[in-house]
Amino acid sequence: MTELRSLLWFRRDLRLSDHPALLAAAADGEVVPLFVVDPALWGPSGDVRRAYLLRSLRALDASLDGRLVVEEGDPVAVLPAVAARTSARRVHVTADTGPYGRRRDEAVEHALAADDRELVRTGTNYSIGPGTLLTGSGSPFQVFTPFSRAWREHGWPRPAVSPGDARFASGAGDGVDGPHWPAEPDLGDLALPAAGEKAALARWHEFLEERIDDYATDRDRPDQNGTSQLSAPLKWGELHPRTILADLSRKRSAGAETYRTEIAWREFYADVLWHRPETAREYYRPQLEALAYTEPGEAFRAWSEGRTGFPVVDAGMRQMRAEGWIHNRVRMIVASFLVKDLHVDWRHGAREFMHFLRDGDLASNNHGWQWVAGSGTDAAPFFRVFNPVTQGKKFDPQGDYVRRYVPELRHLAGAKAHEPWDAADGYASGYPERIVDHAHERKVALDDYARIRS
Repeated sequence: MTELRSLLWFRRDLRLSDHPALLAAAADGEVVPLFVVDPALWGPSGDVRRAYLLRSLRALDASLDGRLVVEEGDPVAVLPAVAARTSARRVHVTADTGPYGRRRDEAVEHALAADDRELVRTGTNYSIGPGTLLTGSGSPFQVFTPFSRAWREHGWPRPAVSPGDARFASGAGDGVDGPHWPAEPDLGDLALPAAGEKAALARWHEFLEERIDDYATDRDRPDQNGTSQLSAPLKWGELHPRTILADLSRKRSAGAETYRTEIAWREFYADVLWHRPETAREYYRPQLEALAYTEPGEAFRAWSEGRTGFPVVDAGMRQMRAEGWIHNRVRMIVASFLVKDLHVDWRHGAREFMHFLRDGDLASNNHGWQWVAGSGTDAAPFFRVFNPVTQGKKFDPQGDYVRRYVPELRHLAGAKAHEPWDAADGYASGYPERIVDHAHERKVALDDYARIRS
């Protein structure tokens, strides 16, 4: 008698623990683990995100004793072909709630059904699936605080049990033309943290035991190691937010509560994108599109390469080029500078981030940019303009963050690193002068905002 088989199509759930879709697949019999390198997603990704993904897949493959099947191509064609080749009647997935993922999965579902096979969605990449929570009037939430309140009151399931009895097929990739792993991009001197489920859990447990209690105060300090840097593991599902929330329930501190709120922000933006998928590329508040934006030119390139002459802005953009990551406080500072000092449409900055960041997540990234630009959800008025000098001095008071990423300013001690124009030797090592006058550009931005309001 032929043993039943099913496919487990990994996407943004690159782990084996706390994985409901894996449990559902294992209940069908032997599991063929599959990842599809989709050109629609691989093509627009930058080298950093590609490299991190491939390393995460290598870690997953090691956990599966080399049994992960990797295919390249359109999933609409790949999934029916692999299912037929492996005699799998069902394809199990964690539900994808992004705009492209929803369209793709519907097309895959139809293609499988045409061959009398089934796509089975189990679980979500979030603690509460986007689209689940609604206001008392039945409408989507547009403001974070009431969403967060409903999110906490609703609650979430405990982490899924361990799939200890799951049996993974060996040799499922046999009969195809060689391995389909893409080549890993050469990142030069850029160093990525360890990828994969084991590394993510180790990082989370270290943060939980040693730094979570100080998170409420330290999270805004880019000069300190005050954050968990788990945004990339969460983006790729190397651990589930439900796992984090279960661990946080055993902690009683302001830091733990603040971290829980940050998870809620991530889920809020996913919920917004579920209800308004067009806001991944378009303005949530379309009236802000009437601002007098300038086309990206030399000033945009200076911003992107970290040579604006504003130290904390340049440190942030150079950190992104050096590590594929930027501290969250600095993300807000550099975003405000691009939109309100250089008057560039937020979508250009959002694309730049998605290209260079290892944690590039469409919902969090693009709605975070809209928040800074004043065109997104919540009370995020356009006239909230970040002063890059005062922000730098407040959150990097001794200039350590700036000196770490801007070597031209390492000769300036303490807070002097934030104002090289006030030091006699501030430009001695070749640091560029400021490309704009912040006070003037702030007035230009606010005057333009007043114009469209009237």
